[in-house]
Amino acid sequence: MDLHRCLPVCRVNYLAGLSAVADFRYSRTVPECPPIVLTIAGFDPCSGAGITADIKTIAAHGCYGISAITAMTIQSTAGVRRVVSTDPQVLADTFDELLRDGKVSAVHIGMLGSGKVAERVADFLERARLKNVVLDPVLRSSSGTDLLDRAGIEVLTERLLLLPDVVTPNIDEAAALTGMEVKNPAQMEAAAVRLHEMGAKAVVVTGGHLDQAIDVLSVKGEKVQTYPGDRIDSPNTHGTGCAFSTALACQLALGQSLHKAVGLAKAYVSAAIKNSYSIGRRGPGPVNHMFGMDDGAKKTKKK
Repeated sequence: MDLHRCLPVCRVNYLAGLSAVADFRYSRTVPECPPIVLTIAGFDPCSGAGITADIKTIAAHGCYGISAITAMTIQSTAGVRRVVSTDPQVLADTFDELLRDGKVSAVHIGMLGSGKVAERVADFLERARLKNVVLDPVLRSSSGTDLLDRAGIEVLTERLLLLPDVVTPNIDEAAALTGMEVKNPAQMEAAAVRLHEMGAKAVVVTGGHLDQAIDVLSVKGEKVQTYPGDRIDSPNTHGTGCAFSTALACQLALGQSLHKAVGLAKAYVSAAIKNSYSIGRRGPGPVNHMFGMDDGAKKTKKK
């Protein structure tokens, strides 16, 4: 895939991969071809989550984002009102066209919407055998709307869990997938073990809703690693799951190990929440995916 050399490419550096303090700047040198990250997800018209948010996250990591839309949604900061799935054949044709055009270094999978769409995504992953595949098993919106039907959940548990390099459920998603209670780190580890039994190679259970924002990484056959963090008091948390899983895919595309990539992705999300802003009038605002573009510029308050 040809890329214009004048494209601004951003680099993100996080202290030890665990600090939310980030030095984010435009790179003085632009690689001839930055890593290409494919995101497969739904479209959120308010851009806090889904495809448009993923593209912002990918750009923030100095990668080049391409996309395949699984569903259109009618939503705002107030919540999801309606979901309309993409024609499965259109999605399959999109995959074929994108793969003929460039080398994909990582794949992020978010909202799927329906069983038929989930089947096509599973077919694609089995056929393409791409590296650095991150699956965020999105089941419901924070406003309570189902984002995957029953047929889709069956495809997710029977086929899709076996295919990615890492799965990133939050505690609610881990509970729904395993049928277990998941409310503390010990239960997060137990849920990860159950997900391994269901076929997952590596699991990150994210605990951003806990009093202490702890994430748990479990790789089959390895010691569990925890990533502690402070809970950030902010109403603007729309799209945190998308931002984390997409950032993780980017870090893998950039050559980081899974263990370090998890810490870097967590730090990115923490900084994006701390630098977030409120948009909309009725619900939580999004995280600030491109927070580093400020580059020290003074922020002005609306009068």
